[in-house]
Amino acid sequence: MQKLISYPISVIYYFCFVLTLIIFHPIQWVCFYVFGYQAHKISVDYLNFFLLRCTNLLGTTYKFENIESIPKNVPLIFVSNHQSMYDIIAMIWFFRRFHCKFVSKKELGSGIPSVSFNLRHGGSVLIDRKDPKQAIPAIKGLAEYIEKHNRSAVIFPEGTRSKTGKPKEFAQSGLKILCKHAPSAYVVPVSINNSWEIVKYGFFPLGLGNRLTFVVHKPLAVKDYDFAELMEKTETAVVQGIKI
Repeated sequence: MQKLISYPISVIYYFCFVLTLIIFHPIQWVCFYVFGYQAHKISVDYLNFFLLRCTNLLGTTYKFENIESIPKNVPLIFVSNHQSMYDIIAMIWFFRRFHCKFVSKKELGSGIPSVSFNLRHGGSVLIDRKDPKQAIPAIKGLAEYIEKHNRSAVIFPEGTRSKTGKPKEFAQSGLKILCKHAPSAYVVPVSINNSWEIVKYGFFPLGLGNRLTFVVHKPLAVKDYDFAELMEKTETAVVQGIKI
């Protein structure tokens, strides 16, 4: 029954979602080229605020736990499991004070109103999954950027989204590069739950009435650990916080 009801609601949702992307694309353009980084950043924050409001049409709610434990005025590396695109929308808004930048696949860098523009101009990096050598300098540049400006990188070490919520094995290379070139950063493990249920039927129709939770775990100073220990502690924290 829920799936049947979700068809008309999903149509309304997608209409609002796409309209929001279209409206904010020229707003981003003006903010970036006329007023600069800070104005563009605010436009992206509110783009994602309205995208979140669109998901409320699906009965989706969000809960973030332990945000107050995140260090301020230092570089941050958020390390999280990945269940759907709604992970990203929520993190941009609820972590907006930390200026989140993402490691994204290059395919997202063109053709999507608002999203592609932000990825190309907002400080995130686009990598070619088929060319690992290209990813190294791109991620290194992101690390140097957050180190210089006290901003944050978000990385999903699973590589791809989990379709069932069950975590996949974490890859080490991206996080290792970030830690090496942002030595004053803190790694912040984050566990995401229930995001996958929005797309449990695929992209149409969408799941209804889901409560997404984002649990922030104890931040870990990069300088206090060798990488193997840091990786183990980070993955353990994220995986233990996932409820299947």
